[in-house]
Amino acid sequence: MANQFDANRPLRVAVIGSGPSGIYAAEALIKQSETPVSVDVFDRLPTPYGLVRYGVAPDHQTIKSVTKVMQKVLQDPRVRFWGNVEFGRDLTLGDLRRHYDAVVYTVGASSDRHLGIPGEDLPGSLSATEFVAWYNGHPDYQNLPIRLDMRGVAVVGMGNVAVDVTRILAKSADELRTTDIADHALPVLAQSQVTDIYMLGRRGPAQAKFTTKELRELGELHNADIVVRPEELELDEKSAASIAGEPALQKNLEILREFAARPLTGKPRRVHIRFLVSPVAILGEGRVQKIRLEKNCLDENLNAVGTGVFEELEVGMVLRSVGYKGVPLPEVPFDSRKGVIPNQAGRVLREGQVAAGEYTAGWIKRGPSGVIGTNKACATETVKLLLEDAPHLSLAPDPDPEAIPRLLRERGVHYVTLEHWLRLDAHETALGQAQGRPRVKVTSVEKMLEVVG
Repeated sequence: MANQFDANRPLRVAVIGSGPSGIYAAEALIKQSETPVSVDVFDRLPTPYGLVRYGVAPDHQTIKSVTKVMQKVLQDPRVRFWGNVEFGRDLTLGDLRRHYDAVVYTVGASSDRHLGIPGEDLPGSLSATEFVAWYNGHPDYQNLPIRLDMRGVAVVGMGNVAVDVTRILAKSADELRTTDIADHALPVLAQSQVTDIYMLGRRGPAQAKFTTKELRELGELHNADIVVRPEELELDEKSAASIAGEPALQKNLEILREFAARPLTGKPRRVHIRFLVSPVAILGEGRVQKIRLEKNCLDENLNAVGTGVFEELEVGMVLRSVGYKGVPLPEVPFDSRKGVIPNQAGRVLREGQVAAGEYTAGWIKRGPSGVIGTNKACATETVKLLLEDAPHLSLAPDPDPEAIPRLLRERGVHYVTLEHWLRLDAHETALGQAQGRPRVKVTSVEKMLEVVG
């Protein structure tokens, strides 16, 4: 017989991860009216919103306003937030299968891809992901030993994250003081001796992944001139054909050509946008001192091919921004090649077969692509399948909503509810208001738990 859910026994769903895809999954569940639902959203940090809080650049406050909509989802009486609860440590898959009819994994892609070149492990070489998390006040990265006592920094990559870190490095401390940048990052950026930031792409301008809006912002920097080599903007036939029907890519090329024509005005910093160069080695005694680049050309498939012509840039820091990668969860299948949970449109696969009652959404489902809003359609697709499956799922043996807080208390877990988070949120915004900033972030879990009592 098909399962019948009602107000007394709603469909119980656990969502693991409270970033955009997790909250969009919860929203899709409560928006439909056919199946009564009860949704618990878990996060290993005491704070919700994932990359909106810890990934979006501090000087992009308008993008962060999406949290207002997300908060409404968490405030719905059918949704509960459980922060500072780590899946696999505080709660196991067995616990979730006992208390929920379905589980949705929405943990994003928290690791990064490596360049795989000599010298990559030298001090001063790190991922842009770590640098972003450091200046955004992520508790795991608050003590990262960041030094900016060098003149040159190389940012390897041509996506929006590469543009973000380039922009933050190029701005003056005064420009950043009015943002919610982490308090520990401000003095380091204020004392920065960086004069030249090199953004490096292995392919040409037609293949760059940044958006027009982000690119344009680089040209509006008060503190930095922009340097582009005209010869690196010349397109081969295939590249020219590839952007013929792509207005956004054509616009990018137009902006880059405008940058190349600009004279230097003597601003304190310079942003160099370089194309058709690949890092082949990071050099230095005891820490990064140089990066060796090989000049590339493109083959007929528009892949970068080395030409055997090399150059070296004097840089004291290398930030790689060549893609995010998912991290496996305990007891959950994982495709280590693709860095995702194997799935069929959101239904989790175990050894090629659909695993009843297990679902996934967001970057851990499809890989790191798209913007925040892209996760909405992705989560909605997953939830649609979950609701289709609901009548035939194996029901949780103990669906009592109070079982979860009881279990967490027994295990000594200091969980954070929505009420606690709102207290922390009010605390941060009050501190910010006093300084003319959107908020002053609390960056340690201990201190967060102290603030929320």
